[in-house]
Amino acid sequence: MNAFTKYSAFFVLAVLASFVSRVDAAQLPEFREIVKQSSPAVVKIIVEASGPRPGQGQPGPEEIPEYLRRFFEFRGAPPQPHQRMGMGSGFIISADGLIITNNHVVEGADSVLVRMSDRQEFEAEIVGTDPRSDLALIRIGAKDLPVLELSASDELDVGEWVLAIGSPFGLDYSVTAGIVSAKGRSLPTENGENYVPFIQTDVAINPGNSGGPLFNLEGEVVGVNSQIFTRSGGSIGLSFAIPVSVVRNVVNQLQEHGRVTRGWLGVTIQDVDKNLAESFGLDRPRGALVVQVAEGGPADDAGLKEGDVIVTFDGKDIPTSSDLPHVVGLIAPDTKAEAEIVRDGKKRKLKVKVGGLEADDSYALSGGGAAQGQADRLGLVVAETGEDTLERWGLSGGVLVREVVPASPAAEAGVQPGDVITLVGSSPVKSVDAFDKAVEKLGNGSSVSLRLMRRGSPLFIGLKLAD
Repeated sequence: MNAFTKYSAFFVLAVLASFVSRVDAAQLPEFREIVKQSSPAVVKIIVEASGPRPGQGQPGPEEIPEYLRRFFEFRGAPPQPHQRMGMGSGFIISADGLIITNNHVVEGADSVLVRMSDRQEFEAEIVGTDPRSDLALIRIGAKDLPVLELSASDELDVGEWVLAIGSPFGLDYSVTAGIVSAKGRSLPTENGENYVPFIQTDVAINPGNSGGPLFNLEGEVVGVNSQIFTRSGGSIGLSFAIPVSVVRNVVNQLQEHGRVTRGWLGVTIQDVDKNLAESFGLDRPRGALVVQVAEGGPADDAGLKEGDVIVTFDGKDIPTSSDLPHVVGLIAPDTKAEAEIVRDGKKRKLKVKVGGLEADDSYALSGGGAAQGQADRLGLVVAETGEDTLERWGLSGGVLVREVVPASPAAEAGVQPGDVITLVGSSPVKSVDAFDKAVEKLGNGSSVSLRLMRRGSPLFIGLKLAD
């Protein structure tokens, strides 16, 4: 290859590289206009409180859990018991000073200070809080403020670009960007409640970003940054935001009533695995399996029963049990909704009048034997359940599992000694005799569901018999 040929090849490659670079640049999102227009409405929130957070001792950095850390930052020296300093972010939604932030940012605060982008500072009052969604509404005494608009649409696609503005580690008005990694993530609270279908992103979120806005490329707020998953205390690319559908619902209620009421069914539910799906006549594992129904609750009044599998509710698919609270929680109490269920292998539709759960309410379903016998086809040795156990767990009958034969169908399914079985398939079990008759009817190679109580909590287990 002569010098001219080499030069020509180099020139062609340079032109191609320049073209590809320009094409790539043209395809990248542009954030500058969003930042310029939105930053003035994003605020820094500084909180001072006396003593530790409600219900907690004063934690040191080494005591804070590594997973899903709340974004509270202690500045400078470790805080003394009489004073706790923290900070987060928020954003203005009305020209007269309404601001959205996280509940955990202002929880237990003695004073809340809001710092604007132009360095003005205002004392804020707490209008209302909602611990279940981790949202709070505060107000400052100012007028003609810049505002951000909540997106009117719930449409958000996985892979879509999103942008966050906040004050990580106290560094005001930091901008980070990334994509939506997943939607509808379930992150139950310490009380096991699960009303928020979180947006997962890889946007760099750190302590201090709490309560700040998450934007789409239209400059609309599509979420409120709330939690991170971390092993170091900083971002590792797993952050979670409260979706705008939940934010709108909570903010509207806090503005109108100063409190939040959620839809409530009065059921305990669990996921459906492969064996359970087969035993209930489902084509695949899906839906929310009703494990227990609260007596006199909305589900009970509508005719829902233990063993029903809710596959749609209010016209929305329920792929897993965690999706049901997301749907029900956004429905206004006393609203009638349709539930599609699978019962005894057949689909049915029921009308349910959704109940209400107040913000401060907590609700949980509460849930000398005979001598040992021989193991049955399931690999179980059962006995009559003592009256004290039945009374303590609110049962009208059931058989106590005394032994589980190793490598038996029951052992492989996870049945444990001490479990109390109340249903075999759709057959109620109130005595050992009833249990034996129900097991005798099962065909070889068939799948069957067992409803049982384990340490007072209801549970369904799918079990497959040997051929």
